[in-house]
Amino acid sequence: MKQTGATEVVSALHRIYDGSAWDDADIAAQKDAVAAAGLTWQVVESIPVHNDIKIAGPARARYIGWYKDTIRALGRQGITTLCYNFMPVVDWTRTDLTYRMPSGGYALRFDAVDFAAYDLFVLRRPRVTQDYTNAQIAAAETRFRQWTEADVTRIERILIAGLPATERKFDRTGFQNALLEYEGVSADDLCANLTYFLNEIVPVAQESGIQLCIHPDDPPFSLYGLPRVVSTAADIRAIFASPDCQANGLTFCTGSFGVRADNDLVAMVREFAPRIHFVHLRNVTSEPDGSFHEADHLGGSTDMPAVVIALMQEQERRKAEGRADWHLPMRPDHGHLLADDIGKARINPGYSLIGRLKGMAELRGVMHGAAAMHKMLST
Repeated sequence: MKQTGATEVVSALHRIYDGSAWDDADIAAQKDAVAAAGLTWQVVESIPVHNDIKIAGPARARYIGWYKDTIRALGRQGITTLCYNFMPVVDWTRTDLTYRMPSGGYALRFDAVDFAAYDLFVLRRPRVTQDYTNAQIAAAETRFRQWTEADVTRIERILIAGLPATERKFDRTGFQNALLEYEGVSADDLCANLTYFLNEIVPVAQESGIQLCIHPDDPPFSLYGLPRVVSTAADIRAIFASPDCQANGLTFCTGSFGVRADNDLVAMVREFAPRIHFVHLRNVTSEPDGSFHEADHLGGSTDMPAVVIALMQEQERRKAEGRADWHLPMRPDHGHLLADDIGKARINPGYSLIGRLKGMAELRGVMHGAAAMHKMLST
């Protein structure tokens, strides 16, 4: 990692995913291991938010208490930034983890028709047809009739058998039961539960010197009939209002926000800039039916150079203000599977080294080029 030019590591205690508190000694050991490699650990991504917090379940107070304990422990160890998400049941979701690109590399893809076919004709959750138009149902049925049993097994494995970015694994019945826990939970209910959670933990984060930054939904629309409430500029405004303070911030993910055509990413950077505490830079190519795939970092539907320049301008504004947090931590998110990473057994989808290194090189090129152009125009 140090060879790539990275200076910091984004990490977590990934073995603890049941909502229990993190121990000071475990955090310190992780931090020491990073330091021994000549890097620093300032950003945690993430502390899982237990389901009882999201649905206001009977054990909500206990899990929020453990979350507070972890925040305090992170603060004692000098961690400054905590990225988290509030997506119900599933984290980032794709239907294809090896979508062949014209380059010969492989990308992550969400195919809206494949997803609907699985939801409607394999999972068959209650009242599923209410979430699709007649045209979407017809297209999904045609797709489903083309599938073999192997196709069904493959897409089910991708969607639920080993959920991305988590340790959770479901069979079909277990996944259906997980969805039933959200029966009757509306978008307003989920927003209220998020507000309750934030009003509990943000004061602790402030006292501990930690900036919280919520990650947007990925993709930024409802899946399996579940509400998603961190998808648009209006969602972020509502989150920032409750409570309205610096520690209640945003992870600006260009890939998540960029799926929606109604999200103006440059305008969102400018509006939310003072409370952006962490940045994920990746690009997607979106399609009219809601499908998308991970594009090259400088390709796709988002004007990445414009977003990067807006973020750099925010850094300069913070420096002029004398803010200690002027430097925005960034990671080049989700790279293509390329070169001799193809075929390796121990690579998590989206997180291969070479693809993300390519993305980081392209992004740093934009940053250095923009800085050089600004200097040239200023002289």
